[in-house]
Amino acid sequence: MSQPPAPLKLGVNIDHVATLRQARYSPDPTAHNAEPSLLAAAHEAEAAGADSITIHLRLDRRHIQDADVFEMRRGIHTKLNLEMGNSPEILAIALESRPDFVCLVPENRREVTTEGGLDVANADTSLARTVKTLQEAGILVSLFVDPEPRQILASSRIGADMVELHTGAFANAASDGGDEEFRLLTEAARLAHGEGLQVNAGHGINLCNLVKLMRVPHLAELNVGHHLVARGVFVGLSRSIRDFRTLMGSYPLDPA
Repeated sequence: MSQPPAPLKLGVNIDHVATLRQARYSPDPTAHNAEPSLLAAAHEAEAAGADSITIHLRLDRRHIQDADVFEMRRGIHTKLNLEMGNSPEILAIALESRPDFVCLVPENRREVTTEGGLDVANADTSLARTVKTLQEAGILVSLFVDPEPRQILASSRIGADMVELHTGAFANAASDGGDEEFRLLTEAARLAHGEGLQVNAGHGINLCNLVKLMRVPHLAELNVGHHLVARGVFVGLSRSIRDFRTLMGSYPLDPA
C-alpha cells in the first residue's frame, strides 16, 4: 500500500526584511537600533507556520550580511536554507555556518532578482565539486533550475539532493492562463521525481497563482519571499504566511 504524500512545506524567504533594514542601516546593520530585526522576522515566520527560513547571501551583500547567516543559524527553531552562488567566498561561509540546506543559484550583480535557473547542463566542473563539498559537510544541496529536461537530468547526474524549479515564467504568465508554462513545470517535476530528486519550487509565487501551481505533482516545498513580505506590509507578516499556509493545505489538488 503506497504512503500518502507528505504535506507540502513552506520555506519563507526573509531577504526583503533585510532590504528594508539596509535602506537605512547599511553602514552598520548590527547597530543596536537597526530595524527591522531579521531574527524577529524569522521567529514570526516560524510561529505562523514556516517549515524553513531562506536567506540569500549574495556577493554584493545587498541585503543579507555575513553576520545574518550566523545569527539565523544560532537563533531559528526550524531549518535554515542558504541560497548562494557558486563562489569560493560564499562556500567558505556556508561550510562555517552549516545551514541545513543550500540552494545554488545563478548570480548576476546587475540583476534586480534571480533572473533564471542555473545552466547545470553546461556548467564547469566547479559546480559538481561545490555540490560534493557541501554534501561531505552534511549539507543537503538543491539546484535552482528552469523546468527543462536537460537541466533536471544534469542535476541528477552531478548528485544534487533536490532541485528547485524556477516558477518565474509560470508566475508571469499565470494571469493569462500559463498553460504552456504549467505543462513544463509538470513534466519537469515528474522527471525530477523519477530521478530520485526532491522537487521544490520558487520564484514569483503568490496567492493568485498558487492554486494552479498546486496541480504540479510531487512538490515537497515552496520557497516564497517577496509576496509574503509585500502583503505583510498591509496585513502583517504572520497573517500573510498563515493565509498562504491555509491555501497550501489542499495540496495535492490533482495527485499524480
